[in-house]
Amino acid sequence: MTTSEIATVLAWHDALNARDFGTLDRLCSDDIEFGDARGAAQGRAALRQWAQELGETVTAGQMFVHDGVVVVEQTIADSDGETDTSASAFRVVRDHVTSVFHHRDLAAALAATDLTESDLV
Repeated sequence: MTTSEIATVLAWHDALNARDFGTLDRLCSDDIEFGDARGAAQGRAALRQWAQELGETVTAGQMFVHDGVVVVEQTIADSDGETDTSASAFRVVRDHVTSVFHHRDLAAALAATDLTESDLV
């Protein structure tokens, strides 16, 4: 585990919530892959479009880290203040997010990445 992986993912959340698309671009690789149950996409332009359309705030909670993979439990608040808990799995390489995939809950994200409670930071 390195603190830079954690810092990168926390900065990614901050940039997303602030709608700071320049910082979000700088935190991601050119060919970033991202997705959820509705589909997937690749590239900074597609990520920027997704982020611009996002009407929610995403707050990081528990974090699990192992060998460049960071799973983050997240609280997602919509514009009406309704919240839901889910999780995302990030791959971080040289301080850049190379992929992020959203999962319905923490258990699903941990299972998808083979991380366990022993990887909790």
